[in-house]
Amino acid sequence: MSEGKTIKQIADELGVSKQAVHQRIKREPLLSNVHPFTSTIDGVIYIGVDGEKLIKQAFFSHTVNQKINVDGNEVSTLTTSIHEQNQLYEILQNELRAKNEQITSLQNELATERQHSREQADKLAALAETAQRLHAGTIQNQLTDGSTAHPEDEAVPGERGWRFWQRKK
Repeated sequence: MSEGKTIKQIADELGVSKQAVHQRIKREPLLSNVHPFTSTIDGVIYIGVDGEKLIKQAFFSHTVNQKINVDGNEVSTLTTSIHEQNQLYEILQNELRAKNEQITSLQNELATERQHSREQADKLAALAETAQRLHAGTIQNQLTDGSTAHPEDEAVPGERGWRFWQRKK
Protein backbone atom coordinates (compact mmCIF):
# COMPACT_ATOMS: atom_id res chain seq x y z
CA MET A 1 0.00 0.00 0.00
CA SER A 2 2.96 2.32 0.39
CA GLU A 3 3.02 2.52 -3.40
CA GLY A 4 -0.33 4.37 -3.49
CA LYS A 5 -3.92 3.40 -4.08
CA THR A 6 -5.43 1.04 -6.59
CA ILE A 7 -7.85 2.24 -9.25
CA LYS A 8 -10.60 0.37 -7.39
CA GLN A 9 -9.87 2.25 -4.16
CA ILE A 10 -9.91 5.61 -5.95
CA ALA A 11 -13.14 4.67 -7.76
CA ASP A 12 -14.77 3.74 -4.44
CA GLU A 13 -13.76 7.09 -2.93
CA LEU A 14 -15.19 8.94 -5.93
CA GLY A 15 -18.35 6.85 -5.95
CA VAL A 16 -17.84 5.69 -9.53
CA SER A 17 -16.99 2.40 -11.16
CA LYS A 18 -13.47 1.12 -11.71
CA GLN A 19 -14.15 1.23 -15.47
CA ALA A 20 -15.05 4.92 -15.26
CA VAL A 21 -11.67 5.70 -13.69
CA HIS A 22 -9.89 3.53 -16.31
CA GLN A 23 -11.71 5.33 -19.15
CA ARG A 24 -10.82 8.75 -17.72
CA ILE A 25 -7.16 7.79 -17.29
CA LYS A 26 -6.94 6.54 -20.91
CA ARG A 27 -7.83 10.02 -22.30
CA GLU A 28 -5.55 13.01 -22.64
CA PRO A 29 -4.49 15.13 -20.87
CA LEU A 30 -4.94 12.84 -17.86
CA LEU A 31 -3.09 9.95 -19.55
CA SER A 32 0.22 11.78 -19.81
CA ASN A 33 -0.19 13.60 -16.50
CA VAL A 34 -0.96 10.53 -14.35
CA HIS A 35 1.49 8.12 -16.03
CA PRO A 36 4.55 9.31 -14.04
CA PHE A 37 2.71 8.58 -10.77
CA THR A 38 1.68 4.99 -11.60
CA SER A 39 3.42 1.72 -10.89
CA THR A 40 2.43 -1.90 -11.55
CA ILE A 41 3.14 -4.55 -8.93
CA ASP A 42 2.01 -8.14 -9.50
CA GLY A 43 -0.34 -6.99 -12.27
CA VAL A 44 -2.04 -4.41 -10.04
CA ILE A 45 -1.78 -0.73 -10.98
CA TYR A 46 -1.00 1.59 -8.06
CA ILE A 47 -1.35 5.32 -8.33
CA GLY A 48 0.67 7.69 -6.16
CA VAL A 49 -0.78 10.56 -4.13
CA ASP A 50 -0.12 13.16 -6.84
CA GLY A 51 -1.71 10.95 -9.51
CA GLU A 52 -4.69 10.37 -7.22
CA LYS A 53 -5.10 14.14 -6.85
CA LEU A 54 -5.06 14.56 -10.65
CA ILE A 55 -7.68 11.84 -11.14
CA LYS A 56 -9.96 13.27 -8.45
CA GLN A 57 -9.54 16.75 -9.89
CA ALA A 58 -10.53 15.43 -13.34
CA PHE A 59 -13.64 13.84 -11.88
CA PHE A 60 -14.64 16.82 -9.78
CA SER A 61 -14.42 19.15 -12.75
CA HIS A 62 -17.44 17.18 -14.03
CA THR A 63 -20.61 16.00 -12.35
CA VAL A 64 -20.13 12.72 -10.52
CA ASN A 65 -22.94 10.45 -9.40
CA GLN A 66 -22.11 9.21 -5.91
CA LYS A 67 -23.96 6.81 -3.68
CA ILE A 68 -23.87 7.40 0.05
CA ASN A 69 -25.31 5.47 2.97
CA VAL A 70 -27.96 7.25 5.05
CA ASP A 71 -29.41 5.25 7.92
CA GLY A 72 -28.58 2.00 6.13
CA ASN A 73 -30.18 3.09 2.82
CA GLU A 74 -28.12 3.79 -0.26
CA VAL A 75 -28.93 7.25 -1.66
CA SER A 76 -27.65 8.81 -4.91
CA THR A 77 -26.21 12.28 -4.74
CA LEU A 78 -24.61 14.57 -7.28
CA THR A 79 -21.25 16.13 -6.55
CA THR A 80 -20.03 18.99 -8.68
CA SER A 81 -16.97 21.16 -8.59
CA ILE A 82 -17.00 24.44 -6.70
CA HIS A 83 -16.55 26.26 -10.01
CA GLU A 84 -19.68 24.63 -11.45
CA GLN A 85 -21.59 25.37 -8.27
CA ASN A 86 -20.58 29.03 -8.47
CA GLN A 87 -21.69 29.19 -12.10
CA LEU A 88 -25.01 27.61 -11.21
CA TYR A 89 -25.38 30.02 -8.28
CA GLU A 90 -24.81 33.01 -10.59
CA ILE A 91 -27.31 31.70 -13.14
CA LEU A 92 -29.94 31.13 -10.45
CA GLN A 93 -29.23 34.54 -8.94
CA ASN A 94 -29.75 36.21 -12.33
CA GLU A 95 -32.98 34.28 -12.89
CA LEU A 96 -34.21 35.25 -9.44
CA ARG A 97 -33.40 38.91 -10.12
CA ALA A 98 -35.35 38.75 -13.41
CA LYS A 99 -38.32 37.09 -11.68
CA ASN A 100 -38.31 39.76 -8.96
CA GLU A 101 -38.37 42.47 -11.65
CA GLN A 102 -41.32 40.72 -13.33
CA ILE A 103 -43.16 40.51 -10.02
CA THR A 104 -42.56 44.21 -9.34
CA SER A 105 -43.80 45.10 -12.81
CA LEU A 106 -46.93 42.97 -12.38
CA GLN A 107 -47.58 44.50 -8.95
CA ASN A 108 -47.37 47.99 -10.49
CA GLU A 109 -49.79 47.00 -13.25
CA LEU A 110 -52.16 45.51 -10.66
CA ALA A 111 -52.07 48.72 -8.60
CA THR A 112 -52.88 50.73 -11.75
CA GLU A 113 -55.78 48.41 -12.60
CA ARG A 114 -57.13 48.64 -9.05
CA GLN A 115 -57.05 52.43 -9.21
CA HIS A 116 -58.83 52.33 -12.56
CA SER A 117 -61.47 49.95 -11.11
CA ARG A 118 -62.03 52.29 -8.15
CA GLU A 119 -62.50 55.23 -10.52
CA GLN A 120 -64.96 53.23 -12.62
CA ALA A 121 -66.88 52.14 -9.49
CA ASP A 122 -67.11 55.78 -8.35
CA LYS A 123 -68.44 56.85 -11.76
CA LEU A 124 -70.96 54.00 -11.74
CA ALA A 125 -72.14 54.95 -8.23
CA ALA A 126 -72.59 58.58 -9.36
CA LEU A 127 -74.60 57.43 -12.39
CA ALA A 128 -76.76 55.17 -10.23
CA GLU A 129 -77.42 58.05 -7.84
CA THR A 130 -78.36 60.32 -10.76
CA ALA A 131 -80.69 57.65 -12.14
CA GLN A 132 -82.37 57.30 -8.73
CA ARG A 133 -82.88 61.07 -8.52
CA LEU A 134 -84.36 61.16 -12.02
CA HIS A 135 -86.70 58.29 -11.20
CA ALA A 136 -87.72 59.90 -7.91
CA GLY A 137 -88.33 63.20 -9.73
CA THR A 138 -90.50 61.46 -12.32
CA ILE A 139 -92.59 59.78 -9.65
CA GLN A 140 -92.93 63.06 -7.76
CA ASN A 141 -94.12 64.83 -10.96
CA GLN A 142 -96.68 62.08 -11.56
CA LEU A 143 -98.04 62.41 -8.04
CA THR A 144 -98.33 66.18 -8.23
CA ASP A 145 -99.93 66.04 -11.71
CA GLY A 146 -102.57 63.63 -10.45
CA SER A 147 -101.44 60.74 -12.60
CA THR A 148 -101.02 57.32 -11.05
CA ALA A 149 -97.81 56.37 -9.41
CA HIS A 150 -98.20 52.72 -10.30
CA PRO A 151 -98.81 51.92 -13.95
CA GLU A 152 -100.17 48.47 -13.05
CA ASP A 153 -103.21 50.19 -11.49
CA GLU A 154 -104.31 50.98 -15.04
CA ALA A 155 -104.24 47.47 -16.38
CA VAL A 156 -105.01 46.77 -20.00
CA PRO A 157 -106.68 43.48 -21.00
CA GLY A 158 -104.13 40.99 -22.25
CA GLU A 159 -101.25 42.67 -20.47
CA ARG A 160 -99.57 41.54 -17.35
CA GLY A 161 -101.30 42.64 -14.19
CA TRP A 162 -104.75 42.83 -15.76
CA ARG A 163 -107.43 40.97 -13.88
CA PHE A 164 -110.68 39.83 -15.44
CA TRP A 165 -112.79 41.76 -12.89
CA GLN A 166 -111.03 44.96 -13.78
CA ARG A 167 -112.68 46.57 -16.74
CA LYS A 168 -111.85 49.62 -18.58
CA LYS A 169 -114.53 52.26 -18.20
